[in-house]
Amino acid sequence: MRRRAGVGAIQKQRLEAEKYKDKGTELQESQFEQMVKQMEALKENLEEFAQKHRNEIKKNPQFRRQFQEMCAAIGVDPLASAKGFWSVLGMGDFFYELSVQVVEVCLAHNHITGGLMELEELRNRLVAARGKSQIHQEITTEDILMATKKLKIFGNGFSVYSVGKNRYMVQSIPGELSLQETTVLSAASNQGQGFVTVASLVSDLGWTQARAEQAVEKMLGEGMAWIDTQGEEKSYWFPSLFPGRLTAKV
Repeated sequence: MRRRAGVGAIQKQRLEAEKYKDKGTELQESQFEQMVKQMEALKENLEEFAQKHRNEIKKNPQFRRQFQEMCAAIGVDPLASAKGFWSVLGMGDFFYELSVQVVEVCLAHNHITGGLMELEELRNRLVAARGKSQIHQEITTEDILMATKKLKIFGNGFSVYSVGKNRYMVQSIPGELSLQETTVLSAASNQGQGFVTVASLVSDLGWTQARAEQAVEKMLGEGMAWIDTQGEEKSYWFPSLFPGRLTAKV
């Protein structure tokens, strides 16, 4: 007959289990502390790198983009950094100025674009507005994306949406685009001419006719789309995606 474990043995097993648990907690805390120290060291090295290559980051947009990628790789937001990397580089004013110009350009063309402007067109208009003087650093789409982060303080009036491979739309009207609306924009972008029809949405997206009609009519009512009734079927055009806008004189 098997003997049952006595009270003393049970207490001993319990104490050993608690010791293992305490040791495991101690190891987890130690590992976490080491990770924090490593991240702090990475941030310090990144700041030293920024100071060392300050002039190149300011003048060379490609180098600036690579620096931004380095920051993103370790989870550092240069704009929200406690030490302010861009302030260290003297670039804080650059992004604040650029964000103000983004607002000015978008609002000036809202009556034409319906509050949506393709990112590349926005860059072209910003370059034209800033002039080609040597005192102005060259700006890239990555710079504009960074600057628009500052505009989040205004709520959801300024947002950036992906509408296809390497294509973005900047929204400058109150409210957020729904998934349905961004899907319609992507369909118009992929079509190449900047318009959709109810039939094309039903065919390409597998939507019902009622859903397709509701989607385009809502965007029409919000001023994001124009309607053409001269063809066999109504077509809904998006001014921000008109062919030739990127090459048109700004």
